[in-house]
Amino acid sequence: MGAALLAVWLAHRQARELTAPPAEKGWRGRVVAFRWQTPYLLLQFFFGGIFSALFILYFKSSGHLGTWLMAVFLGILLVANEFAGKHLGRRFTLTWALFALNAILLFNFALPHAVGSLDPVWFYVSTAAGVVLAHALWRLAPGKPGMIFPAWGLAGVLLLAWSLDMIAPVPLVRQDMAVGHDFVQEGVRYTLRVERAPSWQFWRDQAPVVHLVPGENLYGVTAVFAPLGVTAALEHRWEVWENGGWRHAYRNKFHSTGGRERGFRGYSWVLNPQPGDWRFVVATQDGRTIGILPVRVERGTPLPDSILIREF
Repeated sequence: MGAALLAVWLAHRQARELTAPPAEKGWRGRVVAFRWQTPYLLLQFFFGGIFSALFILYFKSSGHLGTWLMAVFLGILLVANEFAGKHLGRRFTLTWALFALNAILLFNFALPHAVGSLDPVWFYVSTAAGVVLAHALWRLAPGKPGMIFPAWGLAGVLLLAWSLDMIAPVPLVRQDMAVGHDFVQEGVRYTLRVERAPSWQFWRDQAPVVHLVPGENLYGVTAVFAPLGVTAALEHRWEVWENGGWRHAYRNKFHSTGGRERGFRGYSWVLNPQPGDWRFVVATQDGRTIGILPVRVERGTPLPDSILIREF
C-alpha cells in the first residue's frame, strides 16, 4: 500500500512539472534536498522489504533446480533494489514493473493462504490480481507516466515459469525426506531405518546408495509443512532411470493438513525395486515439485553399524 501511494504521488509531482530544488550549501540545503529525495528512498525501502520477505519465503519452499533459480532471481532483485533507488519514481516503467512483480508474488502466497487451498486456480487469480492492480495504479496516476506493458510481460513470464515448474509451491516447505528399510508406524510415531552417509559426506542425511535383498521393499517418508488451515493435495512419485530417461513406476496420492510444526507426514513404498538409479519425489498433485531425493538401489545387505533409525 505504501509503494502504491508513493508511485501515484510521484506521478502527481511529475505531472505538475516540479523539479528538484537547486543545490544549496549548509544544513538548510541538505534538509531541502533530503525532503525531495525522501519519496524515492521510501519507495526503495518498501520494495526492498517485500523482496526480502519473498526471497526468504521462496527460498524455504524451493526443492529443486528450477525453483532454486527463481529464488536466486529474487535474491538478485533484492540486491539490485539497493542500487535502483534513484531511478524509482523517475523511470516509471521500471516502477510499475517492480510493483507488479511484488504484488503478483505476494498474492501468489497470500491468496491461497487466506482461502486455505493450493488449488492451481488461485495462482492464476492471484497473478491476474497483481498485474491488474499495477495497471489500475498506472491509469490512476496523473499523466500515466511510463509504460505498463512490461508489467504484463512479467506476468506472462511468471505463467511460463509456473508451467515449467519453476515457481515454488509456497507456502509449502519440505521439512524432512528419506528413503530406507522397514518403515514402522506406532500411533503418531513414524520410524524408518536408513543407511548412514559416509562421514566425509557431511551434507547428506543418508547414504546415496540403498542396499536391498531380493524381495525387499523400498520405503519413502516425507514431512511437508503448511500453515494452519491450509490443505494441499500431495503425491509421492517413484521414478526409475531406464533407456536414457526417467520412467514413472508408482504414484501415491494423499491430502495434507497444515499446522504441524514438523510437517504433515506421508509414506509410500515400492515393491522389490530393480537395481539402478531411482528418484523419490514429493509434489503437489497439479505437478509442482516440493522435493526430490535421488537414490541408487543395489543388491546386498547393509552393514549393521551403518543403519540409522530416523523418526518423523
